[in-house]
Amino acid sequence: MSKRDVAVLAAARSAIGSFGGSLADIEPPELAGIVMKEAIARSGVDPLAINYVTVGNTIPTDSRFAYVARVASINAGLSMDSAAMSVNRLCSSGLQAMVTTAQSILLDDCDFGVGGGVEVMSRGGYLSTAMRSGARMGDTRLIDTMAATLTDPFGAGQMGITAENLVTKWGITRQEQDVLAMESHRRAARAIVEGRFKSQIVPIVKQTKKGEVIFDTDEHVRPNTSLDALAVMKPAFKTDGSVTAGNASGINDGAAFLVVADSAAAAAARHNPIARFVSLRSGWCTERNHGEGPIRATRLALKKGGLALYQMDVIESNEAFAAQAIVVARALDHAEDQS
Repeated sequence: MSKRDVAVLAAARSAIGSFGGSLADIEPPELAGIVMKEAIARSGVDPLAINYVTVGNTIPTDSRFAYVARVASINAGLSMDSAAMSVNRLCSSGLQAMVTTAQSILLDDCDFGVGGGVEVMSRGGYLSTAMRSGARMGDTRLIDTMAATLTDPFGAGQMGITAENLVTKWGITRQEQDVLAMESHRRAARAIVEGRFKSQIVPIVKQTKKGEVIFDTDEHVRPNTSLDALAVMKPAFKTDGSVTAGNASGINDGAAFLVVADSAAAAAARHNPIARFVSLRSGWCTERNHGEGPIRATRLALKKGGLALYQMDVIESNEAFAAQAIVVARALDHAEDQS
């Protein structure tokens, strides 16, 4: 089998909806289908030429939860003969979906594919496990699948507690966290004003009683965030902690997809790549310090690709909790304003 390279032909995303916000009433397969369809249109690839789709999705939301990838791909115009699969790798489910589709291309299982993810956390369902066998006399329990997904199954607690663990381990101050959080909001707000995200975002058109509403601007950004405002927020997870609602990870809704292809197949069809995959690796760490995962993954990916971090002009590094972002930047020794 000849060596194959994976090219990225197009990318698209929805605007990010806040918890209970503009995307809260859209089911994941519908949102994913809209964004996927636009990504394919931007790529110029015939939807019928795409025969492999992977969608990252984690939180159960409705009766079609198990079919998110399949429904989304058919809604996007793909053939019923195409294959679609959902994957769950928690925070990195969308990234894993991109990797899985890329690996299918590398294995010569397809020439054109789609990878990405969708999550509508606002629609996280409630499970009533007692109802299957028949709830007896008395009250029964409902499990919040969204909250359960954000809780470590091995006893480390909520994700916010693992962020507090990083604070303790790495000696991170409340001031450092608040400064990074403020800067993150400032950058995002400036990018919105300058229109830097417009080319990425697929407008979501909603029909309401008041007429047509178009959602095309990230909601979670707080343009007027200040250090003074962040400083008065109380710890959210420990009474003596420093992780607050202001410097913690947001709870949001959204979708994003890439159209990828074998480089030779793309060239033969006269498609112009916008990027290519150079190296793919995943990392791991203890559940108590789960935010350290990107450190190992980055080092492994760089080694595999024969690259070094100093060669990177821009770094896309996950900003969940401010503490986690600080730890990754510190461990990898890159400037925080480089990511």
